[in-house]
Amino acid sequence: MHIGILTGGGDVPGLNPCIRSITLAARELGWQVTGFRRGWQGLLRIDPADPGSIAAQSYALDREAVRGIDRTGGTILHTSRTDPRTQQVGDRTDHVLRVLEALGVDAMITLGGDGTLRFSAHLSSLGFRVISVPKTMDNDVFGTDYCIGFSTAVSRSVEAINALRTTTESHERIAVIELFGRRSGETALLAGFLAQADRTVIAEAPADLTALIPLLAEDRRGAPTNYAICVVSEGARLAGEAADEDIGKSASGRDDLGVGQRIARAIEDETGIGTVLQELAYLMRAGEPDALDRMVGFAFGGLAVELLRGGADGRMVAVRDGNYCHVPIDTLLEGTKSVDVERLYDAQAYRARLTRIEGMPMFLY
Repeated sequence: MHIGILTGGGDVPGLNPCIRSITLAARELGWQVTGFRRGWQGLLRIDPADPGSIAAQSYALDREAVRGIDRTGGTILHTSRTDPRTQQVGDRTDHVLRVLEALGVDAMITLGGDGTLRFSAHLSSLGFRVISVPKTMDNDVFGTDYCIGFSTAVSRSVEAINALRTTTESHERIAVIELFGRRSGETALLAGFLAQADRTVIAEAPADLTALIPLLAEDRRGAPTNYAICVVSEGARLAGEAADEDIGKSASGRDDLGVGQRIARAIEDETGIGTVLQELAYLMRAGEPDALDRMVGFAFGGLAVELLRGGADGRMVAVRDGNYCHVPIDTLLEGTKSVDVERLYDAQAYRARLTRIEGMPMFLY
């Protein structure tokens, strides 16, 4: 068996443990393992008749190649946000299949978020063997309760929120801390809850500034140290705003002010209170993985190889109700994953609402 591995979309801590786990498990079975660079983009850049392009976009993975990578963040394979179906020259799915056939790759294990895994499902529908592994620090892949990278992103965010308390307190301001989370507010909600922020604005519930700003001002007045903390999802909307058509773009590609900036400006305009504005952005996904993302990375990688060994394909590894499992690879196409506002969020108080704990999974989601 010859398997290929690639990572696509944004990097997250936990990818390298998964790559190591896949490689070691496959090599124990005597399988050949090839890592493709830069996600699907690497395959598009390969000319099967050109050994130089093959060497530039792929390399053999063995025990030595993955030694110690589990202790580092990011991905040794590098990554890109590339969908072969949406290239300027048209759909290049056939090129991907030709490359895989020419290189003798029997199956792919793909690590990615929504975009990467959608193409994985497409490739599987054409008859090629694929096992997909969900990763995203937003934890928003439909079909799994957990994605690689989520725990570390929350941990990083909690650390940063609490660290910013000293500056915010010293200047007696209101801190507005914006976290990644374009379509799901789960990272902001959980980080805000664990850091015990005063208020949290999530992507699923528009924020009414006429209600939010007085609450923050009162939080500040009521605190002995005269400061307050507001956590915001980057995909949050203000009441009355239309859906953000630029929400799919990276921060560098946007023309308008982010929601955190708009909230901070409104606070200062309405109250005269100074703000501390901080966009955590890439710091949430930087650095080594925490213990949970190492554990899930190792487990997802091992499960992916286990499925291939058993003859399965067209599956996505997953966690459901606290248990490792696998679901059809196209499950993510069946819906969207977002915060259950009614059960977990008080949209009037802008805070997490935990009304029932017994029987809930560990992450409360």
